Amino acid sequence: MRYEGNIFRPPSEAYSLLVQVTIGCTHNKCTFCSMYKDKKFRIRDPKEVLEDLAWARAHYRQVNRIFLCDGDALALTNGKLMPILEFISENFPECERVTAYARATDVLRKSEEELRQLRDAGITMVYIGAESGSDAVLSQIHKGETRRQLIDGVRKAENCGIQASVTFISGLAGKAGWEDHAVQTGTMISEMQPSYVGLLTLMVDPDVPIAEEIRSGRLQLLSPEEVMEETALLLENTEVTKPCVFRSNHASNYLSLRGNLPRDKEAMMRQLRRAMKDSGMLKDERFRAL
Repeated sequence: MRYEGNIFRPPSEAYSLLVQVTIGCTHNKCTFCSMYKDKKFRIRDPKEVLEDLAWARAHYRQVNRIFLCDGDALALTNGKLMPILEFISENFPECERVTAYARATDVLRKSEEELRQLRDAGITMVYIGAESGSDAVLSQIHKGETRRQLIDGVRKAENCGIQASVTFISGLAGKAGWEDHAVQTGTMISEMQPSYVGLLTLMVDPDVPIAEEIRSGRLQLLSPEEVMEETALLLENTEVTKPCVFRSNHASNYLSLRGNLPRDKEAMMRQLRRAMKDSGMLKDERFRAL
């Protein structure tokens, strides 16, 4: 397999075949993110993509999952995506699912017919970084998408049979905006009704713009206990009517939470309340990682 630059994938794609169909991220302006700063976005030559897939077929006996890199593969038109998905279908009959990162605006640009075509061709889930439900926070981090666009993008994907795994970041609004961030994120999840929610905790590379905000004091980081309080408020404001897998067990998190909403909401709330009283339950700063 040929790769250009650093390769990133969701934790749940640890055992997937990673195939670059784009290089970098179409937006690449989020103040907290350093993932694709070394790359300028471009669409990879489709011939190279198919060559890499053919190489993988020749070398790997079993490929159960394929993840399309880089930042937002759904930015490609269906005309460019379909030949790749058709090659996968024909040459990897054992492949259970194909997934990709996507921006909500990528989803919104596609018609429902196009999304269903992708679903039928094998794309069963997209990972969308929402980060926050607050328009104020989204503006501060230069997300380039609004609360409404994020909600509508997730709902459109889900309605077309493509599951959405949506990521949010605890502590992103700092001490000044944590309550708005928590409440608006909880209500956003309620409106989205996504299949999966992942909650990370803010950690930053020293070279990203938000790091300067932290150094200057414009953004004051939450303590671990305050992150627990913020997470509890987020969950309090989350009301889903269909099963939603909730995970806050990333290496960046102070406390590992795993449950299914709405069934396990109260159990996770109890765990958070215990952690607010007993700091011994929280991960030491030395063991957190991006």
